[in-house]
Amino acid sequence: MCLGNNPVHLKKQSQTTATKNSHNKHHNLRPTQRSLKMSKELWVLWPTWWLTGLSLLVSLAPCGLGMEITAQSTISALNGTSVRLSCTFNSCYKVENKQFSLNWTYQGCENCSEELFLQFRMKIVHWRLDRFGNRVEFTGNPSKNDVSFTLHQVQLEDEGTYNCYVMNPPDRHRGHARILLRVITEVPPERDSTVAVIVGASVGGFLAVVILVLVIVKCVRRKKQQKLNTDDQKTEEEGKTDGEGNPEEGTK
Repeated sequence: MCLGNNPVHLKKQSQTTATKNSHNKHHNLRPTQRSLKMSKELWVLWPTWWLTGLSLLVSLAPCGLGMEITAQSTISALNGTSVRLSCTFNSCYKVENKQFSLNWTYQGCENCSEELFLQFRMKIVHWRLDRFGNRVEFTGNPSKNDVSFTLHQVQLEDEGTYNCYVMNPPDRHRGHARILLRVITEVPPERDSTVAVIVGASVGGFLAVVILVLVIVKCVRRKKQQKLNTDDQKTEEEGKTDGEGNPEEGTK
């Protein structure tokens, strides 16, 4: 039996062809739909990626100017007393005892070598020099950015330059401050400001009186001059009047 011209067979064949065409059509549209879906997902994730990259750049960028040390350049101490050599620092990063390091050195003269006497490596280490003995006391707190120390019973031989070195990784810059200690044997006398005030007030009062007298004398002279000018004008007017009256009397 020939099925080539059978209507039922042709109908089934046409339905099969239509199904295949629709299937191919949907199959061809899938990549486009997938790309659209992926583009929407990328658009949604883009702000997240952008913020992540920005935060990474900020974390890698150096903050401020790195390590900064603050200390007084010159300190005077009385012989036999205690003095605190203050040294503070400012770093971009939090202090971690495992990485933080501190060195205090003493330099007797400009060309002299530096002598290490105080160090921080996980904890404070005292290098007991014969020069200081046990007179050095660490009175700072690295967690609060303070690395100061106190020198007790100051002696004349303690005069010199004290160097403070601070390192706080991952900050790559090492901070350095220099303090010149001067030891004096006596306290300079205080200036009595009372005497200066009295002298100043006396001089000021005297000058005020002199100025007042000069003003009064100038005013008196001005009044006298005005009076003389008035009298001269009156005399001239009287003279003119007398000169005009004499010819009339002669005519009579």
